[in-house]
Amino acid sequence: MSNSPFSLFILLLLYIISASAHPTEDYDAPITSSPGETIYTLKVPTLDETNMDDLLSFGYYHKTCPQFESILNRKVHEWIKKDYTLAASLLRLHFHDCSVRGCDASILLNHDGSERTAQASKTLRGFEVINDIKAELEKHCPKTVSCADILTAATRDATVELGGPYWAVPYGRKDGLVSIAKEAEMVPMGHENITSLVEFFQSKGLNVLDLVVLSGAHTIGRASCGSIQYRLYNYQGTGKPDPSIDPKYLNFLQRKCRWASEYVDLDATTPRAFDSVYYINLKKKMGLLSTDQLLYSDLRTSPLVSALASAPHIFKHQFAVSMAKLGNVEVLTDQDEGEIRTNCNFVNAH
Repeated sequence: MSNSPFSLFILLLLYIISASAHPTEDYDAPITSSPGETIYTLKVPTLDETNMDDLLSFGYYHKTCPQFESILNRKVHEWIKKDYTLAASLLRLHFHDCSVRGCDASILLNHDGSERTAQASKTLRGFEVINDIKAELEKHCPKTVSCADILTAATRDATVELGGPYWAVPYGRKDGLVSIAKEAEMVPMGHENITSLVEFFQSKGLNVLDLVVLSGAHTIGRASCGSIQYRLYNYQGTGKPDPSIDPKYLNFLQRKCRWASEYVDLDATTPRAFDSVYYINLKKKMGLLSTDQLLYSDLRTSPLVSALASAPHIFKHQFAVSMAKLGNVEVLTDQDEGEIRTNCNFVNAH
């Protein structure tokens, strides 16, 4: 943990270069870092697995709905101006959507037994933003823009509203026809170990760098006190708090979270700014979720945390790259795979 900022910067740079320069290298073989501990790293996807150029297009709506992005941008700006916390909510909504059946807007379907009704989805917000954008688009370009494209682009614009990076979003996603509550339970909820997170990200074609970088979305947003109380009072049945929490931060959290229904900022230092302070907090033992703090204690991820903490511009650049990758996870593009919903909450009547 004593690496200089320059050496950590070089490490991060080399990691990014190697991941892109050797897309077919196999990283699945186990390696041992210490007695009794086996580390499984990721297999970086091949170009064939990640290239969406033939499936999605940056000019997809240029002729059919040229005003799409301007309408979306205006609506997102209006909503975030009224409630800045919706930016983090849209990020989380997009992540939940892409985590189950890919980025197909299945999280938006609102019927008995859908992902949206699952316990893991109970605290999701931002549905009204997507509904508002969709309603406006239906006036100008009926039956043209998919809810999946709207959610993906709205997440990007919401990130920019809070000072985050811009990234180009290719379009052409179809909306899914299936949404099952039980499948939503696979989405990480902040209690997992790093190996589970690595394996989950790998299953989506994402790597360790994406895991650490996308976790940086916790530079904004909040979590319910109910989701962290086990860390504050009876960690792993010890009857004591999680020892990885800074004592002063622990005292603050115990006072803040007397009630499970309360909310607390994921970034205790700069909760309204999209920045790399999240990683600095982890080095100070101020990660709110267990999965946040584990990023700094696990040998697979801690060097990247240190590097991103000392290189805020690299964080923003890589966040854009990783978000673009997330938005391309298991997308539906063929007419027989999905549809263009006229109402994001329901599949079309056929």
